[in-house]
Amino acid sequence: MGGWTVVRDAFLLLALAPLVYYALAIFAARRFFGRLPSDASGFAPPISILKPIRGLDRETYENYLSFCRQDYPEFEILFCVTDDQDAAIPVIEQIIRDFPQRSIRLLIGSEPLGVSDKVNKLCRMAREASHHMLVVSDSDVRVEPDFLRTVIAPFQNSKVGGVTCLYRGITDGSFAADIEAIGNSADFAPGVLVAWLLGDIDFMLGAVMATSKKHLAEIGGFESLVDYFCDDYELGNRIAARGHRIEISRLPVSIVYPRQTLVEAFRHQLRWNLSIRYSRPWGHFGLIFSQGLPWALLGATIARFRSGAIAYLVAYFVVRTFMAIAVGGQELGDLLVMRKTWMLPLRDAFAFAVWLASFFPQRIHWRNQEFYVRDKRLVPAPPRHAS
Repeated sequence: MGGWTVVRDAFLLLALAPLVYYALAIFAARRFFGRLPSDASGFAPPISILKPIRGLDRETYENYLSFCRQDYPEFEILFCVTDDQDAAIPVIEQIIRDFPQRSIRLLIGSEPLGVSDKVNKLCRMAREASHHMLVVSDSDVRVEPDFLRTVIAPFQNSKVGGVTCLYRGITDGSFAADIEAIGNSADFAPGVLVAWLLGDIDFMLGAVMATSKKHLAEIGGFESLVDYFCDDYELGNRIAARGHRIEISRLPVSIVYPRQTLVEAFRHQLRWNLSIRYSRPWGHFGLIFSQGLPWALLGATIARFRSGAIAYLVAYFVVRTFMAIAVGGQELGDLLVMRKTWMLPLRDAFAFAVWLASFFPQRIHWRNQEFYVRDKRLVPAPPRHAS
């Protein structure tokens, strides 16, 4: 009986870990966004924006439009699609017609240097980019007019080799899209900010990655990443390994989520969890201590008294909600978090199920293709009907 008491007390203590994590995330966010912004008014090197495209996203035109309306003196936008049948081509051509004053180019096709179609496109765009500074952005990203000024500002410091951005979600209000998108600023961003607080950042986030041709050349260009699953992590990690700093931009961007089923949202989140598992295994395992809901339920189940059980559940809900509002709502400006805090326990249950599933062998689903991951590299999976 005494042995069970020790075990129970140990688990009750561990069940408090997510509350400590939530408090640390609030402190990290306050410290990160509380810093005085650097004066970048006289720093505006020409920029090439690289956008690898495959198919249409929700509100594609509006997403591209936001990049054309940048308050920045000189920049170009390069779009690269897989082939001349890509459904995004008419939208890109419309953007070119609507903004004749902008330097916008459409590139069709890329040399198949490796498994990753996205990175193959980046290889071509980087070679053909007119400017030294490069900003890579996913097709479903939407930005504010001062995005380029903000993301380029850290490069005033010669020690900076890369800049990346946190992000929030824009949805159509469907349940599956909301439960995935709310995690951006209520789960993902707090984790990144805690990592920033505890040490130097040595990775980038795929939505936006900024660097220079010089820093890119030092790591062998995008060509060195063409077979990697986590190209964003690899890019940031290799630049950091060369002694350069990776910075997080003060200005978050928005990801426009499609209308999707819960299965599709689960699959997308699973791919994200797998990217952490393959790139930072211990960090992936450590996510268990950021999972407040299962620990609160465990604490409530094994608590000695009913009052203790209630205390665990109430503490989880209050601190969890406060963290999501403080980080996601107030600092990142995520209106979805502010409107739908009631979804947080559902989001946490969903996230825990995804995390558990990520420990099992998986095929990676991406743009109607399937892959395995071997030694951090993508390997095309054979069709399921193959013998």
